[in-house]
Amino acid sequence: MENQSYNNHSRYYVPHHLVFYPLTLVLGVFCFYQGNKNPALKEIWWTLTAIMIMIVFLAFMVRQHYGLKNQDRIIRIEMRYRYFVVTGERFELLESKLTNSQIFALRFASENELKDLVNKTLSENLTSKAIKQSIQNWQADNWRL
Repeated sequence: MENQSYNNHSRYYVPHHLVFYPLTLVLGVFCFYQGNKNPALKEIWWTLTAIMIMIVFLAFMVRQHYGLKNQDRIIRIEMRYRYFVVTGERFELLESKLTNSQIFALRFASENELKDLVNKTLSENLTSKAIKQSIQNWQADNWRL
């Protein structure tokens, strides 16, 4: 497996991203096309188009919501543990000063650079992108959703 870095850390779930979404997109376009082509059945085809749009939207939102909320909680617990192991200090005291995206980006930092990167993030209010780009020794998260 290729080493994970800022450039390749995005992941795709093939059945969802490369099968379900393209199929529903094709069906939605087909329904819209048929609605314009057949004036007598226009309402039925446009209703089907609207249904396809709602299915895609709901599928995306539900999948994202449950998976990411669970992952967010796990990452916070992981960061509390890692920060305590590295520094002997509680991370909970810093959490209110950091945004979720900053905390999530910090999880890719190695133990050697974690404390300094947290302090730099707090002092300079780094964005998640800047945090990820600052990491010298990227710690892969191959179990992400």
